[in-house]
Amino acid sequence: MRFLTDADVAALLPTPLETVALARDALVARASGDVEVPPKPAVHTVPGSFANAMPAAWPARNLLGCKWITIFPDNPAAGLPTADGLVVVNDGGTGRTRCVLQAGVLTAARTAAVSGACIQALAPDGAAVAITGAGVQARSHLRVLAALGHTDVRVYARREAARRDLQEWAAREVPEVSLRSTDDPAEAVRGAAVVVTALSIGVEGAHLDPSWVSPDALLLPLDYATSVGPGLATGAVLAADDVEQFEAVRATRRLGDYPSPSGWTGDLLEHDRPAGRVVCQNLGNGLSDLVVAAAVADAAESSGAGHLLDTDGT
Repeated sequence: MRFLTDADVAALLPTPLETVALARDALVARASGDVEVPPKPAVHTVPGSFANAMPAAWPARNLLGCKWITIFPDNPAAGLPTADGLVVVNDGGTGRTRCVLQAGVLTAARTAAVSGACIQALAPDGAAVAITGAGVQARSHLRVLAALGHTDVRVYARREAARRDLQEWAAREVPEVSLRSTDDPAEAVRGAAVVVTALSIGVEGAHLDPSWVSPDALLLPLDYATSVGPGLATGAVLAADDVEQFEAVRATRRLGDYPSPSGWTGDLLEHDRPAGRVVCQNLGNGLSDLVVAAAVADAAESSGAGHLLDTDGT
């Protein structure tokens, strides 16, 4: 069995455009019902934290696996990452464990790729993008945006140090992006055709004012209902990457008074964009992780990368 660290995963990831294509395939397959992805169960220890198991199977592609992910929002205060986890990739024909991957880098890349698939299908070419939050997801999204040709980007972050660090990173890693940062969320969001929200889940008082948001904007909340509240969602076309999972989360009230979605994100990608605001609440499902993890596992096996573990006791 092969084990891959986050550093291994980073070196083996497909290109951003390839990852976007994989994410689109997964979104469309989930909407079509050709895969098996049960709603992810959640368990809890510390108040405000949770952990999910995210299994998935895609028989047509011989894909089988599961992600175990923990979210502890208070961790950064202790110098620890908010999210941690592992992805297991099995052989779909035999069940043999092929690979175990650390989930941090993979999750960031997968999340940005899902957003990228939505932007590619539902936003005008080269449209201006706003991102709220200057953490890991801002960086992974900037890589995808650069690959898609969206180089006019504004970022909101409350802390000056976070804005400065992101500007320096972007100048090195995605110099083609014209990045402007601000401590005013309204300034970041106004006029943007695409709004990606990446604040910590559960932050109070962070709802975007609907008057800031363009009437035909594409909204991609990564932070549940923290930024894109029920008011914005109710007045928009609302889709979910996994409608069953969305309804399971909605029943826990973690989305507040959100309405039910009108359909699947994967279906939106296959048809003409509807008029008006579109909100894609892509809460994350195991299939999107699995398609990217399997590509990384394939690359590791081809190149001999990673760490082989002795599993037969010899």
